[in-house]
Amino acid sequence: MVRSLWSAATGMNAQQTNVDTIANNLANVNTVGYKAQTAQFKSLLYQTLQTATTTANGDPKPTTSQVGLGVRNSSINTSFRQGSLLSSSSSTSFAIEGDGFFAIKGSDGNTYYTRNGDFTWAINSNRELMLTNQDGLPVLDTNGQNITVPGDRVASRITIGQDGTLYYPDGNNVPQSMGKTIGLSQFNNPGGLKRKGDTLWEITAASGEVMNESTNNNVVKSRIVQNYLEGSNVQVADEMVNLIVAQRAYEMNSKAITTSDEMMQTANNLKR
Repeated sequence: MVRSLWSAATGMNAQQTNVDTIANNLANVNTVGYKAQTAQFKSLLYQTLQTATTTANGDPKPTTSQVGLGVRNSSINTSFRQGSLLSSSSSTSFAIEGDGFFAIKGSDGNTYYTRNGDFTWAINSNRELMLTNQDGLPVLDTNGQNITVPGDRVASRITIGQDGTLYYPDGNNVPQSMGKTIGLSQFNNPGGLKRKGDTLWEITAASGEVMNESTNNNVVKSRIVQNYLEGSNVQVADEMVNLIVAQRAYEMNSKAITTSDEMMQTANNLKR
């Protein structure tokens, strides 16, 4: 009886994690570059109540007797499915078509990766224009360096090619390469990346080594689209259905606890 209480309690804890994950997805449905998460569960150790034995007449009993001890959260997986492309009036809005990630230098000096291409031009200490994200963190080029251009350039006239190359018009208004290219990276297992905030990711042993698209010929090159942003890949209808299922599972576990409590109370009252 007590085992049923604890098994149902583990189910409630697991479904609470599931509800929290779904709620976070719904909260970020409009976050640029956000990737939906899914909670995964696993059974706890099964307890053997009776092993395979024989009857008093020597006949074998058909099965063993085992009972589960509940469930727990094993992982929260991320879906890197492509989000919808959303039109933007900003010339520093970039969406990625493909499996690539932008590289961002964090305030701690480490490199992080993102699908959020909502960038802007900022002025650095040398009075140069530097491409950054909305938090002021530098965007890196194909060589892992900050993307900077001379301060006398007009930011709104800078265009980006599909391969990430920066262009600026000459005197005849013909775009000329500025010798800078936005870096794109890929991973063998993007699901192994460690989340740092809503849209930043950190490399781990599970993700594999970073693959620079500009130097690695074994990957399918991604395409950068200017004046577009990649929206969240959260499907609201699916999340609402998952939320209903999680809530009902939580209620079922709650009722299992109530039922076990009533059965224990009945057993205690038999003597009366």
